[in-house]
Amino acid sequence: QVQLVESGGGSVQAGGSLRLSCVASGRAFRSYGMGWFRRAPGKEREFVAAISWSGGSEYYADSVKGRFTISRDSAKDTLYLQMSFLKPEDTAVYYCAANRWGMGTMKTLEYDYWGQGTQVTVSS
Repeated sequence: QVQLVESGGGSVQAGGSLRLSCVASGRAFRSYGMGWFRRAPGKEREFVAAISWSGGSEYYADSVKGRFTISRDSAKDTLYLQMSFLKPEDTAVYYCAANRWGMGTMKTLEYDYWGQGTQVTVSS
Protein backbone atom coordinates (compact mmCIF):
# COMPACT_ATOMS: atom_id res chain seq x y z
CA GLN A 1 0.00 0.00 0.00
CA VAL A 2 1.24 3.48 -0.88
CA GLN A 3 -0.14 6.72 0.48
CA LEU A 4 0.40 9.92 -1.46
CA VAL A 5 0.09 13.43 -0.05
CA GLU A 6 0.26 16.47 -2.32
CA SER A 7 1.16 20.00 -1.27
CA GLY A 8 2.27 23.27 -2.80
CA GLY A 9 -0.94 24.37 -4.44
CA GLY A 10 -2.24 27.90 -4.11
CA SER A 11 -3.32 31.01 -5.95
CA VAL A 12 -1.04 32.77 -8.40
CA GLN A 13 -1.34 35.30 -11.19
CA ALA A 14 -0.92 34.34 -14.82
CA GLY A 15 2.73 34.07 -15.73
CA GLY A 16 3.69 32.99 -12.24
CA SER A 17 5.15 29.75 -10.94
CA LEU A 18 4.36 27.07 -8.38
CA ARG A 19 6.04 23.84 -7.35
CA LEU A 20 3.88 20.95 -6.30
CA SER A 21 5.20 18.15 -4.12
CA CYS A 22 3.88 14.66 -3.52
CA VAL A 23 5.29 12.69 -0.61
CA ALA A 24 4.89 8.92 -0.75
CA SER A 25 4.80 6.58 2.19
CA GLY A 26 6.32 3.13 2.01
CA ARG A 27 9.67 1.82 0.87
CA ALA A 28 8.69 1.04 -2.69
CA PHE A 29 8.59 4.62 -3.97
CA ARG A 30 11.75 4.26 -6.01
CA SER A 31 10.26 1.34 -7.93
CA TYR A 32 7.02 3.14 -8.87
CA GLY A 33 6.26 5.07 -11.99
CA MET A 34 4.66 8.38 -11.03
CA GLY A 35 2.33 10.82 -12.66
CA TRP A 36 0.51 14.12 -12.24
CA PHE A 37 -3.07 14.60 -13.34
CA ARG A 38 -5.52 17.45 -12.96
CA ARG A 39 -9.24 18.03 -12.95
CA ALA A 40 -10.66 21.43 -13.82
CA PRO A 41 -14.21 22.39 -12.78
CA GLY A 42 -16.74 20.64 -14.98
CA LYS A 43 -14.11 18.62 -16.84
CA GLU A 44 -12.70 15.12 -16.81
CA ARG A 45 -9.44 14.34 -15.06
CA GLU A 46 -6.60 14.72 -17.54
CA PHE A 47 -2.99 13.71 -17.78
CA VAL A 48 -0.34 16.33 -17.08
CA ALA A 49 3.05 14.61 -16.74
CA ALA A 50 4.63 11.28 -15.87
CA ILE A 51 8.03 9.89 -14.99
CA SER A 52 9.38 6.36 -14.96
CA TRP A 53 10.74 4.65 -11.86
CA SER A 54 14.32 5.50 -12.81
CA GLY A 55 13.57 9.05 -13.82
CA GLY A 56 14.98 8.25 -17.22
CA SER A 57 11.74 8.82 -19.11
CA GLU A 58 9.42 11.78 -18.86
CA TYR A 59 6.13 12.44 -20.61
CA TYR A 60 4.08 15.61 -20.87
CA ALA A 61 0.71 16.69 -22.14
CA ASP A 62 1.04 19.03 -25.10
CA SER A 63 -0.71 21.75 -23.13
CA VAL A 64 2.08 21.92 -20.53
CA LYS A 65 5.14 20.94 -22.55
CA GLY A 66 7.88 23.51 -22.14
CA ARG A 67 6.22 25.06 -19.08
CA PHE A 68 6.03 22.20 -16.56
CA THR A 69 8.79 19.86 -15.38
CA ILE A 70 8.29 16.62 -13.49
CA SER A 71 11.05 15.23 -11.29
CA ARG A 72 11.54 12.85 -8.41
CA ASP A 73 13.84 12.49 -5.43
CA SER A 74 13.91 8.89 -4.30
CA ALA A 75 15.99 9.75 -1.23
CA LYS A 76 13.08 11.88 -0.04
CA ASP A 77 10.28 9.70 -1.48
CA THR A 78 9.00 12.82 -3.18
CA LEU A 79 7.64 13.66 -6.60
CA TYR A 80 7.66 17.24 -7.88
CA LEU A 81 5.93 19.28 -10.54
CA GLN A 82 7.55 22.60 -11.31
CA MET A 83 4.99 24.80 -13.06
CA SER A 84 6.05 28.00 -14.80
CA PHE A 85 4.33 30.53 -17.06
CA LEU A 86 1.03 29.50 -15.56
CA LYS A 87 -2.17 30.27 -17.40
CA PRO A 88 -5.77 30.60 -16.16
CA GLU A 89 -6.58 27.35 -17.96
CA ASP A 90 -4.14 25.56 -15.65
CA THR A 91 -6.60 26.12 -12.81
CA ALA A 92 -7.53 22.70 -11.44
CA VAL A 93 -7.10 20.24 -8.62
CA TYR A 94 -3.79 18.47 -9.19
CA TYR A 95 -3.33 14.83 -8.21
CA CYS A 96 -0.28 12.65 -8.04
CA ALA A 97 -0.50 8.95 -8.78
CA ALA A 98 1.70 5.86 -8.51
CA ASN A 99 2.08 2.96 -10.94
CA ARG A 100 3.43 -0.19 -9.27
CA TRP A 101 4.94 -1.51 -12.53
CA GLY A 102 7.38 1.38 -12.71
CA MET A 103 5.96 2.89 -15.87
CA GLY A 104 5.53 6.53 -16.60
CA THR A 105 2.18 6.36 -18.33
CA MET A 106 -0.45 8.79 -19.53
CA LYS A 107 -3.31 6.37 -18.84
CA THR A 108 -5.36 6.98 -15.73
CA LEU A 109 -6.35 3.32 -15.38
CA GLU A 110 -2.72 2.20 -15.16
CA TYR A 111 -2.20 3.96 -11.84
CA ASP A 112 -2.80 2.05 -8.64
CA TYR A 113 -2.64 4.77 -5.98
CA TRP A 114 -3.84 8.35 -5.89
CA GLY A 115 -3.42 11.33 -3.63
CA GLN A 116 -6.23 13.58 -2.44
CA GLY A 117 -5.22 16.51 -4.61
CA THR A 118 -4.09 20.09 -4.19
CA GLN A 119 -5.85 23.13 -5.63
CA VAL A 120 -4.09 25.42 -8.10
CA THR A 121 -5.81 28.65 -9.08
CA VAL A 122 -4.39 30.96 -11.73
CA SER A 123 -5.94 34.38 -12.14
CA SER A 124 -5.66 36.58 -15.21
